[in-house]
Parts: sequence; C-alpha cells; structure tokens
Amino acid sequence: MPARDPHAHDSYAYDPHAFEPFAVTVDLAVFTVRAGALHVLLIRRGRAPYAGDWALPGGFLLPRESAEAAARRELAEETGLPDRLVAGLRLDQLRTYSEPDRDPRMRVVSVAFTALVPGLPEPAAEGGGDADRARWVPVAEARGLAFDHAQILADARERVGAKLEYTCLATAFCPPEFTLGELHAVYETVWDTALDRPNFRRKVLATPGFVEAVPGAARLTGGRGKPAALYRPGPATTLHPPLLRPVEGTQR
Repeated sequence: MPARDPHAHDSYAYDPHAFEPFAVTVDLAVFTVRAGALHVLLIRRGRAPYAGDWALPGGFLLPRESAEAAARRELAEETGLPDRLVAGLRLDQLRTYSEPDRDPRMRVVSVAFTALVPGLPEPAAEGGGDADRARWVPVAEARGLAFDHAQILADARERVGAKLEYTCLATAFCPPEFTLGELHAVYETVWDTALDRPNFRRKVLATPGFVEAVPGAARLTGGRGKPAALYRPGPATTLHPPLLRPVEGTQR
C-alpha cells in the first residue's frame, strides 16, 4: 500500500477555526537565600489586571519563541537582572497551569519554571513590561499574589526542597570552605524545618562525595566547644542515598 501523501486533501483535515484560541504565558519562581531566609523574586504589576499587586515575573510567549526563551526574556525585562546572568540560569520546568478562569482577560495557559540560585543581585528598582517594581521578598511574607501565583509559588518551593534531597546544590549557598553547621542552616532555611544536628552530620558524612574535609582547617563558631572542622564541596553532583526531609512529627 503506497504511503499517504501528508499534503493530499483530506475531508477530515484539521480545522483551526473549530477551536477557540487561547494565549500561552510563562511564570518564574526564582529563589535565593539572603540573610538566613529563603527569598523569592517578585514584581509589582503596573497594569490591569491586578495592578499594584505582587506577582511572579512572567508574561506572554511571542509567536516564534520557545517557553524557556520567553521565560529568560521576561525575567530580564521585568527585573532588570543582567542578560548575561539570566542567560546562564538553570531553569527547571515546574508544570503547566491551565485552569480556565486563572486569568480574567482570556483563556491563558502558563508554563511555570523554577530555580534556586546563590548570589543573585538586587533587581532593578523599577521593572519593565507589566512590572513597575521588582524585589526579593522572604517567602514567608509573599502573600496575596496575583492570578494563581500563590499556588505556583507553593509548588515551586516543594520542588526546590526536593532538589536539596537528591542533589548537592546546598553547598553552593555556603562559603568556599564551610562548617557542617553552615550547611545545616541552608537545609533548615530551604526546608523551613528544624533538623537534628547529630543525625544531619552523620548523614552528610556518610554520603559519598557530598563534602570533603579541609585538612588542618577549623573555624571558631562562637560556642564554648572546640573549633568546628571546615569542609568544601565534594565531587558528587547527586546524593546517594538521598538526604530526605523529615516526615512530619519526626527528626532525622
């Protein structure tokens, strides 16, 4: 049987007018650790809908643009972060948000991205595009967000928390040489939970390639005990076994 010509007329051909058009947007939940607290990058909307409300950075895809390219463009435009920095960010696709009434303007489907990145600078005082301001906000204070961004933020926080379970990302938020107490503080900050110090230390040191001791180096920590040993990141990029968050009501 000869192959069917894909360009041949078909009485059952797709009719683009049979479907109501809708828009596609991107939203970004970008986190960092500042002053011992987990912060998220937010913009204040300068236009309706939700003018004056805080929201995640994002916007509409252009006709010939991928979702990731749109995410990087919108992040640079609305926050004023340098293009070079934005181009180098590792963005993880979170999920797609498609509830019919999530945007009052029209049917809008959003592809959300997230990232947890150390050392990000202050955004520009005045945003661009739909934003009239951008700033880092402690996650605990990020309330009353526009659209369904509170749900996106909650989902993104869960994702970055899981990332610390399976990767060595936490060491990037420590000094080049750090104590296990400093690493412990990163996990408590991102997970927003207290961790048993002896158990945490045991698990970190038992995980191959996670950290390496700095020979002969120690740092005074302000306590009465002996100076704390210093460590640096090991060669591993993933954790085997994973460093799992405590089950609610337990300590690990």
